[in-house]
Amino acid sequence: MATTETPAFLYAQIPYRNAPAALRWLERAFGLTTIAEWPDDEGGIQHAEMRRGDAVFTVFSDRAGYDRAQPRGESVGLGLVFALGSPAEVDDIFRSAVAGGAEVVFEPTDTEWGNYRCRVRDLEGYEWTFGTYKPGEPQEWTGDDEVD
Repeated sequence: MATTETPAFLYAQIPYRNAPAALRWLERAFGLTTIAEWPDDEGGIQHAEMRRGDAVFTVFSDRAGYDRAQPRGESVGLGLVFALGSPAEVDDIFRSAVAGGAEVVFEPTDTEWGNYRCRVRDLEGYEWTFGTYKPGEPQEWTGDDEVD
């Protein structure tokens, strides 16, 4: 019997204290599409799925009061990253996110490893990075990498 192997993929699960409001905000601020949404019995979200291109993640209502990572300096050091097709897309999402009330962590900028990116914190403190870096593809370092 022949079998077809499905490639592995990764997706995130994100608990929001106000998941219904978070879904609507993520749609407006980041241009995401809600592709599935199941309410719970308490006016929250049991399970929802959001998408942009091939990137998908789930959202649910945080009934347990999960801890949120706290910033150490300018960032919490943990977040979600969207790989986009162009710097213009990064700039568009940045403007939309800030207009929607996102807190700026990094304004759009180039990095030494070939990424044009921005980072914002959403209304419940989660960090989102939008950039042009494509994990798994060759990149070129443009910074000073000489060792003294």
